[in-house]
Amino acid sequence: MSVQSNRAKRRGIGDLVKGGAPIVGLTAYTAPVAKLLDPHVDFLLVGDSVGMVVYGFDSTLPVTLDMMTAHGAAVMRASSQALIVVDLPFGSYQASREQAFRAAARIMAETGCAAVKLEGGREMAETVRFLTERGIPVMGHVGLMPQSVNAEGGFKVQGRGLEAERVTADAAAIAEAGAFSLVIEGTVEPVARAITKAVPIPTIGIGASPACDGQILVTDDVLGLFTQFKPRFVKRYAELAPLIAAAAEAYAADVRARRFPGPEHCFGAT
Repeated sequence: MSVQSNRAKRRGIGDLVKGGAPIVGLTAYTAPVAKLLDPHVDFLLVGDSVGMVVYGFDSTLPVTLDMMTAHGAAVMRASSQALIVVDLPFGSYQASREQAFRAAARIMAETGCAAVKLEGGREMAETVRFLTERGIPVMGHVGLMPQSVNAEGGFKVQGRGLEAERVTADAAAIAEAGAFSLVIEGTVEPVARAITKAVPIPTIGIGASPACDGQILVTDDVLGLFTQFKPRFVKRYAELAPLIAAAAEAYAADVRARRFPGPEHCFGAT
């Protein structure tokens, strides 16, 4: 039996099923983390959140196509069974349908990922349709959209009051345009629940509703590594930041006290 036959088959977009077992997603930006997460999730999102988590930007807006393709390729190389989705970064798809196609085609060609994700509602529906009709699977993203943070005046919960109708209409438009799934972010629970019931495609919640067909979180939030702030919707499953700091402190102390390296760490030591 070959090594390949022992590996789990990589998931495709058809494996994200509405109304089935809850879909599990996490973000990944690097090969080592992707390898650890891969056996446990249904999909990995190479999110433009990489800009804040890895590069230290205060928003996702400075992220480039070069960044997304590099990180997407790294995640693909290190994973074998999860569906891989890569974000289209700000400014790479909003100008025209043709611009979006060029950006999406580049990401898919250079990374080998299964799909791209883009933010936007009714205003992006024709772009989603254009891409899907040309063989590019699209995961939509409505509600709180980090790439629109400046226009929205900050990271604000969506779907309250009259906004409920807007978010619902956005979700319906993206689903009708051919997206295979839909992220609902930062949206009040009853609205996210109603959208999940109304649209024919799987919904993926992040700060939305337990009724969504699946959930995604930023891995660094889950692990307690991203400590700048903790959104209400995040559950910390580990607190790794203090452990890393403690390890660095212990290493520095050993070096300064000449306890490291010892003979066992050296070549040809007697």
